[in-house]
Amino acid sequence: MNKLLGAAAAVGLLACADNAYAARDYVWAAGSSTVFPFSTRVAENYAKKTGKKSPKIESLGTGGGIKMFCGGMGEKYPDIANASRPMKKSEFEACKKAGVKDIVEIKIGFDGIVVAMDKKSPDFNFKLEHLYLGFADQTVRGGQLGKNTFKTWAEVAPGLPKSRILAYGPPPTSGTRDAWIELAIEGGAAKLPQLAAMKASDEKAFKAKVSPMRSDGGWIDAGENDNAIVGTIEKTPNALGVFGYSFLEENGNRIKAASINGVKPTAQTIASGAYPISRSLYIYVKKNQVGVTPGLKEFVTEFTSDAATGRGGYLQGRGLIPLSPKLHTDNKAKAQSLPAMPAPKS
Repeated sequence: MNKLLGAAAAVGLLACADNAYAARDYVWAAGSSTVFPFSTRVAENYAKKTGKKSPKIESLGTGGGIKMFCGGMGEKYPDIANASRPMKKSEFEACKKAGVKDIVEIKIGFDGIVVAMDKKSPDFNFKLEHLYLGFADQTVRGGQLGKNTFKTWAEVAPGLPKSRILAYGPPPTSGTRDAWIELAIEGGAAKLPQLAAMKASDEKAFKAKVSPMRSDGGWIDAGENDNAIVGTIEKTPNALGVFGYSFLEENGNRIKAASINGVKPTAQTIASGAYPISRSLYIYVKKNQVGVTPGLKEFVTEFTSDAATGRGGYLQGRGLIPLSPKLHTDNKAKAQSLPAMPAPKS
């Protein structure tokens, strides 16, 4: 009797072990809220074309998605991290430490970060330094660097509207926030001679002084749902919203965008780099999950196809700015060979 019970227990344990390590039967991607609508659309088309289960796509922000992606291998962790900035060296090392190796980096296109407002609001023509002066926690005023005391845009610079400084934007976990800090806030600060000198002599001190966003109500972290920001600025007089260009494209009948350094965000100005707050978008793929997670390679192939990310592809209709024809062709080859990326430099 004891032998029978022991055998039954052993079978039960084996069954539990099989369950614990059973492969998922769907692709899982997590990360950037900017890449989310593109990834979702690819997932829909992939499911229609292959008949396989639709991939699970989660909007956690770039930092949150990469952290989960780098947590380990197997069914408990995403196969793909969606990102609106390049993977950092520290994140790559965390992946490696957790056994996540042979990561494939694929740039899927470009995006711009827009400063948008309700259609009825006054037009804004910002310079990069205005964004720094309006939104940073520490700013230069009267030649002195200190706590931000600007209350209205008219105080920041002549010619800007007299409306109060108020913006809803991405939280610290977002890749959009990272790019916004680097391109708009630090980029704007570096336009001021006093801070340009600080950056040249001690970049670490420069970043520490200019990068934190103000926390007195002028800037509000609005979560990872960019569509919610669109709704908020519609209902809040003179409020601004900061998010990816694709959300401007989708809601162009409801909102409009400010020009930055005299340039409006369009597909052409973002692709050319003329629009100052432009960035690249990525997906990161676990090569070692190909052949383990059903459909993973097919999903990546769909993402890099002419139909999706090519010129005139269905993602361009959603606001993705496509790569050059050569880079797109290289991407299609990369989706087949899946070369492992080198360690990031920073």
